[in-house]
Amino acid sequence: MKLGFIGTGVMGRGIINNLLKADYEVFVYNRTKAHAQSVIDNGAVWQDSPRQIAEAADVVMTMVGYPKDVAEQYYGDNGIFAGSHPGQIILDMTTSTPTLAKELTTAGEKYGVKVLDAPVSGGDTGAKNGTLTIMVGGDEESFTKLQPMFAVISNAATLFGTAGRGQNAKMANQIMIAGTMLGMAESMAYAKEAGLDLPQVLKTLGGGAAQNWSMDNYGPRVLADDYEPGFYVKHYIKDLRIALDEAKKMQVDLPMTIMAEQFYTKLVDEQKLADAGIQGIVKLWSQFV
Repeated sequence: MKLGFIGTGVMGRGIINNLLKADYEVFVYNRTKAHAQSVIDNGAVWQDSPRQIAEAADVVMTMVGYPKDVAEQYYGDNGIFAGSHPGQIILDMTTSTPTLAKELTTAGEKYGVKVLDAPVSGGDTGAKNGTLTIMVGGDEESFTKLQPMFAVISNAATLFGTAGRGQNAKMANQIMIAGTMLGMAESMAYAKEAGLDLPQVLKTLGGGAAQNWSMDNYGPRVLADDYEPGFYVKHYIKDLRIALDEAKKMQVDLPMTIMAEQFYTKLVDEQKLADAGIQGIVKLWSQFV
């Protein structure tokens, strides 16, 4: 099975490297070739456009920034669909909108290809270690065919139903993270102001009912004054806004998610940390400025 991967950002590089280690042949494309150089050095084969990726691969994966970026990769003379061939499977692993996921699936039918939405959770650490969680919407037969590949890059891949359902599951994930990230920031600010030993606090809380992924993975980065992006603030704001837009359509009230969107927007507006990792939220508290 020949694989194509479009998007060699922090997450994409980890996924590609694991696929290469598992002896898959991987073709890659990125808008800036220099950002793909590390995976090319590891054995990935460069292609000059999404169309060329689709022409070369049996399975094509995309992981880019925003829904508009997704659309740019799929449509047009140099897009994925222009190079696609019947029987091909295409996965959009970007966190995008359920609406776009459905549109891509419908468009793919015209070319005889199956398009699945397959956003992931687990951050840069999960991508590097092959322990991502993958949330899938789309064709069940295609999902089954991809199980060996999913096993290389994830601990769990779950089919939630038809097109768009993977994106809806990812929105539920991002809504949960809204609470755990704000909780981590407030807890650490309180503990620091109280004069507690923060490494000891994180270790203790991690062994009790307060344990959560955000604290376990981002707390140590805060202590190390490491705000490099495993997941960008700007991308998380995008996700929160998608979740809120979808919730509005369903008439579901999400007050905590609204607060998180406001806090992260403030982080960008006041401190210009759009390109920081989401652990940068602690910078809104004076104890970490």
